[in-house]
Amino acid sequence: MIDLGLAKLALIGVVALVVIGPEKLPKVARMAGSLYGRAQRYINQVKSEVSREIELDELRKMQQEVQSAAQDIGQSIAQDLAQTQRELQSAWHGDEVAVPEPSRLAQKAKNFRRKKLARSSAIPAWYKQQHGTKMRVTSGAARVAKHRPGRKSAHSFF
Repeated sequence: MIDLGLAKLALIGVVALVVIGPEKLPKVARMAGSLYGRAQRYINQVKSEVSREIELDELRKMQQEVQSAAQDIGQSIAQDLAQTQRELQSAWHGDEVAVPEPSRLAQKAKNFRRKKLARSSAIPAWYKQQHGTKMRVTSGAARVAKHRPGRKSAHSFF
C-alpha cells in the first residue's frame, strides 16, 4: 500500500492547485472521487462473485460426495440383500448356511465416520461464524431459559 502522510497529501494538493488551477480543482476532485468510488464498487462486486463461485464449487463437490456415498450404500445394501436371499434359499433347500462376516460392514461404517469427521472438522472457525454454523452447543434448559417470556436474563450489564 502507498504510504501517504499529511505532508505528502499537502504537497500533492499544492501541485494540483498550481497545475489545474483554482477554478477547475473542485470539479477534478469530485470526478476523481467518483472514479475512486466506482473502482471500489467494481472491486467489491468482483470479490463477491469470486466468493460465490468458490462456494458454489464447494457445494458441487459436496453434492458429488453425497451422491457417491448414497450409491455405495445402495450397492452394499443390494449385495447384502442378495447374499441374505442366497443364504435363505440354501437354508430352505437344506444346504449348509455360511455365517456372514460383519467385519466388512463395520469397517465401511468406521471409514465413513472417519471421512465425515475429517470433512466437518476441516472447516475453519471464521467460516462457520460467517455462515451461521453453530460454534457452541447449549443445553435444552439453557435455550428455554433464554427464550422464556417475562424473565430477565442473568447477564444484564445495566
